[in-house]
Amino acid sequence: MGDTGDPVVFLHGLFGQGRNFTQIAKALAPEHRSLLVDLPDHGRSAWTDAFDYAATADAVAAHLRAGFAADRPTHVVGHSMGGKVAMLLALRHPDLVDRLVVADIAPAAGGNVGEFAHLLDSLAGLDLTAVMRRGDADQQLADRIPDARVRGFLLQNLRADGGGFRWQANLDLLRRDLPVIGGFPDVEGATFDHPVLWVAGSRSDYVRPEHDPQMRRLFPRTTLVTLKGAGHWVHSEQPEAFASVLRTFLRATSD
Repeated sequence: MGDTGDPVVFLHGLFGQGRNFTQIAKALAPEHRSLLVDLPDHGRSAWTDAFDYAATADAVAAHLRAGFAADRPTHVVGHSMGGKVAMLLALRHPDLVDRLVVADIAPAAGGNVGEFAHLLDSLAGLDLTAVMRRGDADQQLADRIPDARVRGFLLQNLRADGGGFRWQANLDLLRRDLPVIGGFPDVEGATFDHPVLWVAGSRSDYVRPEHDPQMRRLFPRTTLVTLKGAGHWVHSEQPEAFASVLRTFLRATSD
């Protein structure tokens, strides 16, 4: 998105797609041009045989080297699962990353994996043969997922295919490898010495005080900002505040 300004790459979380950051990318223009990535097993990207953070970060790195970051490093913004990919990208390929923004996730195992297991099980249990339109899927999910906003987000992964519907995300793999997604790989000895913005939601428990020492060991130039009233999906729940914090960080560290 956009054709002027410093480059920014956005990496989405579990169940997400690059387009989830469309509003934020528009808010950064024209000072920044953005690449909205569909990570493997999500959106329009290819499916894999197993989830692996290092392999995913390396795949993103190869894609960036071939185009968007071929001539210069890029800022990288990652949320949740995408935040972990972004951290691995910075640690394994520091020459590609100028500034790093990690949204509501820590470099540690944990988080509410049970919540995501429930959501994945709910989607996998959907009877797609009975879905004639998207509203049918929403109705089927209503009892198991009462929050209409969450259902709407999840159903972005449902795609019309011929006379029926299919899941764009690789649900079977994501459910099987959820413990890996909820973890964080061993990165002993690695550091990234560029400025890092760590954005947490005040109503989320994915970023806790005990995570701070590890974050600062890996990323010694970290600044932590907490957005009031935001839960785990900080960029969609508080988009204006998130975009404002992002703009300030990128402008300040570009001087």
